[in-house]
Amino acid sequence: MTEVGVLGRPDGPDTGSGRVVVLGATGFVGGHVGAALEAAGYEIVAVARRPLKTPSSWRLRPMDLAHGDPAALAELLDAERPVAIVNAAGEVWSPDTEGMRRNNELLVDRLLAALAASGARPRLIQLGSVHEYTPQPHGVWLTESSPEEPVSDYGRTKLRGTRAVLRAVRAREADAVVLRLSNVIGAGTPRASLLGQVAAQLLAGGRDGAPAQVRVAPLRSSRDFVDAQDVSRAVVAALRVPGASGRVLNIASGTSQHVRDMVDLLLTISGRQATLVERGTPGLRPAADHDWTGVDVSAARAVLGWQPRRTPRDMVQDLWGAAVRQD
Repeated sequence: MTEVGVLGRPDGPDTGSGRVVVLGATGFVGGHVGAALEAAGYEIVAVARRPLKTPSSWRLRPMDLAHGDPAALAELLDAERPVAIVNAAGEVWSPDTEGMRRNNELLVDRLLAALAASGARPRLIQLGSVHEYTPQPHGVWLTESSPEEPVSDYGRTKLRGTRAVLRAVRAREADAVVLRLSNVIGAGTPRASLLGQVAAQLLAGGRDGAPAQVRVAPLRSSRDFVDAQDVSRAVVAALRVPGASGRVLNIASGTSQHVRDMVDLLLTISGRQATLVERGTPGLRPAADHDWTGVDVSAARAVLGWQPRRTPRDMVQDLWGAAVRQD
């Protein structure tokens, strides 16, 4: 197997070497992961469906894995001989159930077929979701041994992808780690998310000088929000630690934040005058319903030497700053 990075303190400042293929590199999480890997010393080969702008130091290879032939990716892996491949591709909370099946499930099958056909044996970092678990009652924290009975199409398709990866590891067809992410926030947070919606409405409402009217679904839930930079450090650590192979590890903040508090924090940081209206609004996904999510991260701390560092204020400041720059 190809040597994976430069081993040392997994969450430390030591640098890596070699190429890393990042699938979904032009997406929100993929972009952050690629930047962190490059900062850690790796060369980035960016694979994405659409040839969007990437840093000039990255090599972009447009490829549609959900519909294409796995042979194209196998050829890329044989040519590049990467030390790792990160699957940050996928579809989040889409109304298109078939699209989620293609991009969260079939894409993983094609990725594993490409790895099997290739002579390269990179470490695979599969980015999953805590939505693969059964929702737990208030105060019951999600651990890696929590029941896996998702209640959404998104969670079900992500879980099938995870299980395919773990089967490949057990069959010794892949060297892989699955990182189950909680709700990722940071610069570039998608507008389809709750905080992304709020930021977009703040920007749109402030253009005429009048207070913005921010409409959201009722804010009754609590969630674990994790910073995109903390997620990216976890990916780097998972690439470097040999003993992580075959593990499923939760990557989260380890705290549960009420979504109303996060929205209020964004309103404060924006400095914009706004009226918050909580009610069902056509077109807005009901991202905040009657539930509670807390995620235990002790396994990631023990296995990877990783722990979250950034606060809700850090992640919301990054979100707002990027939204203003892109407006």
